[in-house]
Amino acid sequence: MFRKILIANRGEIACRIIDTCRKLGVKTVAVHSEVDQRSRHVALADQAVSLGGAAPAESYLRAEAIIEAALKTGAQAIHPGYGFLSENPDFVDAVEAAGLVFVGPSADAIRAMGLKDAAKAAMEAAGVPVVPGYHGSDQSNGHLAKAAGQIGYPVLIKAVAGGGGKGMRLVETASAFEQALSSARAEAQAAFGNSDVLIEKFVSHPRHIEVQIFGDGTSAVHLFERDCSLQRRHQKVIEEAPAPGMDEQMRAAMGEAAIRAAKAVGYSGAGTVEFIVDGSDGLRADRFFFMEMNTRLQVEHPVTEAITGVDLVEWQLRVAAGQPIPRAQEQLEISGHAFEARLYAEDVAAGFLPATGTLRHLRFPDEVRIDTGVREGDEISPYYDPMIAKITVHGRSRAEALRRLDLALSQTEIAGTLTNLSFLQALSRHDGFSAERVDTGLIARDAERLCTPPLACDKTRALAVLWAQEMDSDRLTGFSLWQPFRKLITLSHAGDGMTGSVEYLGQSQARVTPNITHPEITYLIETKPYLRINGQKIDARFARLDGSLTVFWGNSYQFDWEDPLDRRTKADQVDLTRAPMPGLVKEVFVEVGAFVQEGSRLVTLEAMKMEHILVATRDGIVGEVCVSSGAQVKAGDQLILLQEEIA
Repeated sequence: MFRKILIANRGEIACRIIDTCRKLGVKTVAVHSEVDQRSRHVALADQAVSLGGAAPAESYLRAEAIIEAALKTGAQAIHPGYGFLSENPDFVDAVEAAGLVFVGPSADAIRAMGLKDAAKAAMEAAGVPVVPGYHGSDQSNGHLAKAAGQIGYPVLIKAVAGGGGKGMRLVETASAFEQALSSARAEAQAAFGNSDVLIEKFVSHPRHIEVQIFGDGTSAVHLFERDCSLQRRHQKVIEEAPAPGMDEQMRAAMGEAAIRAAKAVGYSGAGTVEFIVDGSDGLRADRFFFMEMNTRLQVEHPVTEAITGVDLVEWQLRVAAGQPIPRAQEQLEISGHAFEARLYAEDVAAGFLPATGTLRHLRFPDEVRIDTGVREGDEISPYYDPMIAKITVHGRSRAEALRRLDLALSQTEIAGTLTNLSFLQALSRHDGFSAERVDTGLIARDAERLCTPPLACDKTRALAVLWAQEMDSDRLTGFSLWQPFRKLITLSHAGDGMTGSVEYLGQSQARVTPNITHPEITYLIETKPYLRINGQKIDARFARLDGSLTVFWGNSYQFDWEDPLDRRTKADQVDLTRAPMPGLVKEVFVEVGAFVQEGSRLVTLEAMKMEHILVATRDGIVGEVCVSSGAQVKAGDQLILLQEEIA
């Protein structure tokens, strides 16, 4: 086993690798950018080396600096985690040329699977079923459009390099193909430095089921499947293992196909073979097709570890150190069911746009697995993926595991940035999901219901009014003369204002009216010896930040103190397009004096490794263009101003 390894990554995956290294007695070296120097993964590692600037190109993508850091600190191997350089074959070659061990597959295996078109050809030759499509070298717009027509709409445009939904577009009609192709190419070029794409038939009622494999260069085993069908913008949200509705015949067929794929490229280490499954008639052994192989550890690997009892990072280190695969296929079995929910800083209502902010309040439940790279007080940076944590639960059955997921999400507390927590809770309670009716279109079909944030009930509003007074036991036992002392406070929740009242009754009691326009709705709230509303004990908590208060009670509910001097007028919201997050302006589509229609493209903004197109919210004339291509903007910066409408 290695004495010391360097982890060429950051965030939760770096922390997760450090946990296993500590268990094995292996020392770790962290690398970091200038904005990550006080991050959690740096604090956990035995040593740390700075790589440079904040942007990935200035830090985590500097292969030579990473290898130099490993050599200077005496590391024997480099673990790439996932993302960044984890699937870069040139990096693997450079690591090995420096006399170090790369904890992962060979450069040849990564090259064989790195381009989706070449990988599909290799899989066809290995007898692995593939999706009908075009994977050729002719990348002219006309040829690609013709191929799409021959395949038959709807089709998927996919970048041949990379993954994570970047450079992917669903096209349902021929008229939409050209614009979708342009957007997919631009995003692929920005993310992977390669604008080539392939075209695939879009499978109806698709399910995304992947198989975890592990090889040693000659032999391989599979560790069963994961269902990753719950996706938004082609990115996974909640994963589970095993896949619901999977029978042993299909599990064996998919497992054997995945092993054939691994052996075809002499795969070593942990990898994932991803399949698209036609679920229109249930799961059938003749209805799954190879999509791609991820030649690295996957974000969702904890659910596989939960049902198999295997530590995949430990396996990676052992095999990289020359040891055999720890278990044979017949020694692997499934125990129970597991779910993983990805908790992100993002604005769900704005189409899942990444968000930034400082985690002013952060609490996770006990007795569940939490993979995180952040702590309370840390900042969600615009430079990297906005993941806050992965929450993984395990149960004896799917129903039990799903109940535990719902409970774990309801006990998670976050304040200081927008998150997808309420969205995850809505998904965990979705009747179709609980009934195992899952496919990749579930979120899109029920987007309005799933993405609408929960509204606080009157009891929750009463708690907000009370806690907004910054009440504690001393204040609640304050004295009054001939009648209870009464205070008013005005808050807003979900855009609606409310003025509530609090009457201090003494002995840790208060009578609270959440909205004085409805004085008949009143609650007696007691804070000692525990929190009670009208005599009923409840488990609710709160976090107060500057200008806002969040109540945690089943869901998270935010209440704000409105500053009338900071309100934007309705006209401002309609006429002015602002940057929804920090980012780089990639392209400006309009100029002063141009007429635009509602929905017309105005600006393309690149942020957090994704491309976002901002559109006009009404018809109008462009009055001012406030930015140019190549500009770096902050959240809230003015981009495009439409002229005022003339009545």
